[in-house]
Amino acid sequence: MMKARSILLAIAVASASPAFAAVSEGDVIVRHATIVDVEHARTIADQAVVLRGGDIAAVGSDADIARTWRAKRTVDGSKRFLAPGLWDMHVHFGGGPELIEENQALLPLYVAHGITSIRDCSGDLPEQVLAWRDQIAAGTLSGPQLFTSGAKLEGIKPVWKGTIEVGSEADVDAAIQRLRKDRVDFMKITDSTLDPQLFLYALTKAKAAGLRSSGHIPMALTVEQAVDAGISSIEHIDYAFKAGVRDEAAIAADFAAGRIDRAEANRRIDQGFDEATAMTAYRGFAERGVYVTPTLNGSRILAYLDRDMHADDAYLAYIGPKLRKTYDWRIERASKASPEAIAARHAHFERMAAVLPMLQRAGVTIIAGTDAGFLNSFNYPGIGLHDELKLFVEKGMTPTQAFSAATRAGPAWFGKLDRYGSVAVGKAADLVLLERDPLQDIDATRAIDAVILRGRVYDRKALDGMLDTTRKKVAAWNAAAAR
Repeated sequence: MMKARSILLAIAVASASPAFAAVSEGDVIVRHATIVDVEHARTIADQAVVLRGGDIAAVGSDADIARTWRAKRTVDGSKRFLAPGLWDMHVHFGGGPELIEENQALLPLYVAHGITSIRDCSGDLPEQVLAWRDQIAAGTLSGPQLFTSGAKLEGIKPVWKGTIEVGSEADVDAAIQRLRKDRVDFMKITDSTLDPQLFLYALTKAKAAGLRSSGHIPMALTVEQAVDAGISSIEHIDYAFKAGVRDEAAIAADFAAGRIDRAEANRRIDQGFDEATAMTAYRGFAERGVYVTPTLNGSRILAYLDRDMHADDAYLAYIGPKLRKTYDWRIERASKASPEAIAARHAHFERMAAVLPMLQRAGVTIIAGTDAGFLNSFNYPGIGLHDELKLFVEKGMTPTQAFSAATRAGPAWFGKLDRYGSVAVGKAADLVLLERDPLQDIDATRAIDAVILRGRVYDRKALDGMLDTTRKKVAAWNAAAAR
């Protein structure tokens, strides 16, 4: 009897030792990777990460994880950098119902370029995009996690299609009820024909309803008025520049009264920027939690269309013929500009871009977003985000700051940093495995070895397969259009 007890005790002691530790089961283990800790601007070498379903189940030293975990699939992360997936926080789908198929074909392009979440800032296919969002979440459609504003708010008979037209406070109230019924992720508002006071009213009502908001600020208002009313993010750096104009309030008042036209207002804005005024405004953004999405790449492309017409861009092979056709109106407009207008266009872009490091110094959270999609000529879904990040660094941000803008700013804006933005236990298994360190070289975001989306691993071969599938679709559409 004593001998049996001794044997049982020996087994119990042995089982408690590391050699006999209980082994947990995961779906995927990424081994020997260097984790990119974006929040703390550091890397952690020789780590292993366990994925179970769509979650990160364990993170730790490779030796510890290997001793206590097993998985159906092992991914070799040696000499590679495992980082949170990228977010493109300003994209568009649209062009009309006949372009639905070509727009849907853009979804794999984001995943193939390491982008695991996108924010649709409204086009003219709001119901379709809402359906895609839900299908992706349900797993019946392949694509990045999709956040959308649904239909944007606008005035009566606006330039933009696919809008909710509002001409009164009652219209705004009804619009916000519709948006809540559609379960939109935020509200997008533009200013083609919208009354400025209704713009402010819509912002206050959206905030009261718990909806984040972003949009284009009417010329007849100051940026500060939009901030006071509760706007959550300012889209396009031009509005941040406008906030730094010393006599912005006078320009807004003169425009509202009809004393000046838009061209004169823009001329005065271009000439009136003051750094002290700007820094005061930007510190106000930071204090109130207002983010800025610069969308530099789209502006750069349009500003320099005289130098590069993009006719030989290899990426055109991924863009359907009907979508390419939507590029024409901007191309034609740019081609008619005089030499003086072209020079002014260049100078305007450089003035706007110079604001970027000022926003960063003031503590404003900068969001990476491309404005890619229909209408916006040669601003390509997928690769455009990498071009945006490169511009961020060229214009004064560090690689770490730029990478954070593409991995943490988006989740922060949506209040989802508990789920995204780092490689940690309990976070979403939306990751990108890179060949180089993006905190040292922002071009490393292009060197993608694998993408992990909702726990599923897409290696380089699978990513190339996505690109090839889209390229073949576009080739078939091109052939059909040529017949």
